[in-house]
Amino acid sequence: MRRVASGMTGCRPHAEFRMPNSMDEPIKKRVDESWKEQAEREKREGGAGPSAAGTAGARGESVESAREAEGPAEARFDLFVSSLAVEALAAIGDIPNPRTRKQETNLPHARYLIDLLGVLAAKTSGNLTVDEDKLLKDAHYQLRMRYLGKAG
Repeated sequence: MRRVASGMTGCRPHAEFRMPNSMDEPIKKRVDESWKEQAEREKREGGAGPSAAGTAGARGESVESAREAEGPAEARFDLFVSSLAVEALAAIGDIPNPRTRKQETNLPHARYLIDLLGVLAAKTSGNLTVDEDKLLKDAHYQLRMRYLGKAG
């Protein structure tokens, strides 16, 4: 059986390994070290410096196009929960839809997202840090209360 270890969607695999046929056969790894080359290039070009989003205005670019140039955001649990919560708030109609900039209500979608946060809380129980657990439970509770206020 062959497996590839990878990060979240959009990330390159960092190592490739093959499951051994027996316990005596060693696991063979191929490590992607291109990140070292990138770090060296950045060091030669004058360090980390300001981010693309921070200098976008000075170059006459939009912040959105600068963010696209930076690539996808780091995959983190708190950002994942927050993105689900913001999408649920937009579906409830408490905030404008980020794409259309209009207040829209889609209660079935809001209920789905709230249920999804509940499933996530149940499946990750005991495997989160204190802060992650608090974020998830608070977001789930607050969204349920807002949903009940709208749905009646």
